[in-house]
Amino acid sequence: MKSWLAFVVLTVLCWGAYVPVLHQGQGAFLPKGQGALRAFLFVGLAYFLLAGVILLYLWGTRAEPLEFVSATTGWQGVKFSTIAGVLGAVGALGIVFALKNGGRPTSVVPLVFSGAPIVGTIVGMIWHRPVNAPNLWYYAGILLAATGAGLVLANRPS
Repeated sequence: MKSWLAFVVLTVLCWGAYVPVLHQGQGAFLPKGQGALRAFLFVGLAYFLLAGVILLYLWGTRAEPLEFVSATTGWQGVKFSTIAGVLGAVGALGIVFALKNGGRPTSVVPLVFSGAPIVGTIVGMIWHRPVNAPNLWYYAGILLAATGAGLVLANRPS
């Protein structure tokens, strides 16, 4: 297996379990089921701790230089990475509030994880135009993801 594909599998497994585990965490706070913002706080704390550990590892092993601003690109890396972090946090907050307001993992998960790749694909193709146009099956896959989200929404379990 190619190394990048192993990381994709890792992400699919982690993000696939994210919403059900978050839902369990929200429900475990007292008063019962009212831990949405506290759950979000601990998600953020986990991000902060993991980022710190990884940064220390990279610095300690000298796997990456500890420079944040490049002479050629300036603050672009800091800017776009921070924007990405805000988008990720707002997305996580959206999931928190979806679950808090009656969404169930059986509906939230397929809607988020079929909708987000469609948006990501469109934004990615606009920002990083492919050299060769994707074939019809690529677009059929995007259409099937959208169709799947619609089917989940129309037939979600109660």
